[in-house]
Amino acid sequence: MTSTSFYQAPQPAAPFHPGALVIATLANPREKFWGAILHLSHVGLSLRGVDLSSFDDFVAQIRDGEPFAAGVLFFPMHRVERLELDLPEGTIPSLAQRFAQKTGQDPAPMLVSEFLPSAIENAEKSHSLTGHSETKPAETRAAETNVQRGSGKTGAAGDKLR
Repeated sequence: MTSTSFYQAPQPAAPFHPGALVIATLANPREKFWGAILHLSHVGLSLRGVDLSSFDDFVAQIRDGEPFAAGVLFFPMHRVERLELDLPEGTIPSLAQRFAQKTGQDPAPMLVSEFLPSAIENAEKSHSLTGHSETKPAETRAAETNVQRGSGKTGAAGDKLR
């Protein structure tokens, strides 16, 4: 008799994923940036954020309702010395928590919304790739289905053409 195990080995964590809030320490020249990862690869780091020395000014700008001005930056990997998640340490809040406390807004969606599609947009894209877009009228979807099934060509109103 063989036994079947339903145990699955835990998947490795990927903490430095697109959308993660990080502090990047760079070399030559030495700089620190806070922001959200847009893309991370062996080539480099794409980040949307601000120089750490400008963080308080950035927070004040958002709190005062001024236009959003975080840069989209690319750093080649040879400059990336250290990358750390923006996490609280003991009683010291993370930069994201400080941002939220002072502005009343979550920084992550603000930083990535233009560059990383939401789950809803991903679902819409997958529907459009399969030809089942929810934005099409039911008649159009039905006519497309008829053509795909080989029932003949259809006109604009779904009438069969002879």
